[in-house]
Amino acid sequence: MNIGRVSTAMVTPFLPDGSIHFEMVAKLIEHLIATGTDSIVVCGTTGESPTLTNQEKADLIRFTVESVNNRIPVYAGTGSNSTKASIELTKLAEQAGVDGIMLVTPYYNKPDQRGMYEHFKTIANETKLPVLLYNIPGRSVVNMLPETVLKLSKIPNIQAIKEAGGNLEQMSDIISECQADFAVYSGDDGLTLPLLSIGGAGVVSVASHIVGEDMQKLIRAFEEGRHTDAAEIHHAMLPLIRALFAKPNPVPVKYALTKLGLDVGSVRLPLVDMTDEEKQDFDQAWAKYEGKRKSFK
Repeated sequence: MNIGRVSTAMVTPFLPDGSIHFEMVAKLIEHLIATGTDSIVVCGTTGESPTLTNQEKADLIRFTVESVNNRIPVYAGTGSNSTKASIELTKLAEQAGVDGIMLVTPYYNKPDQRGMYEHFKTIANETKLPVLLYNIPGRSVVNMLPETVLKLSKIPNIQAIKEAGGNLEQMSDIISECQADFAVYSGDDGLTLPLLSIGGAGVVSVASHIVGEDMQKLIRAFEEGRHTDAAEIHHAMLPLIRALFAKPNPVPVKYALTKLGLDVGSVRLPLVDMTDEEKQDFDQAWAKYEGKRKSFK
């Protein structure tokens, strides 16, 4: 699976009227490619997928594929809590030319482990695309257990998982038991280095919108055996990551992008923008990080 080390779960830029700002999507893609992103995930949680219509998702996926133009892989979030709807969107994404799909654990209807297995297997059997599973108990209220992941990993096109449960022990169980060609990615920016240390493949990141090059420096330092350098970046990045998730994602990262000259617009209800006081808190975290990053190797 050609996700690379740092995949960015891309925000969806909006115009003041709430429609997708496609011109800014193109600018954002250029920014991400230029700052270390190895692949893009479009229409994920960070892209506010719950508020996008199916037509918007299809248009955004198609536009992203065309804008990227084969420079890096594009993965589309096509999963939902409806197996049938997930298959339909997967087929649209396949027609658009994506390199793979990301399938989130079904939310709200709370399937058990057998239900999750059947859900993912059924979708995977309807496409030839590589599948990235996405386990995020904090949003879906169900936790896909390692034994279910391992069973799913035997399906040829299910090739990786984005683990966003914050449970390193669970990630370790998957890594230690799965085949070598099945990859485990962190869905939590702050666990990138710890996951690498136990054999993980990288991160599907939100922070890479603004610190993509530094995330690559962290990974490169680890891979080169410069563990003290990697730890320095990790420790410096943690307060900024906390600031990025102090409010519901992607509220803070959309504000952060404006500081880089990328006005990606507001968020859609039921999310709301940060208050002036909350923006000041983020600005302080950003300023502290800016002071530290000059020493990164």
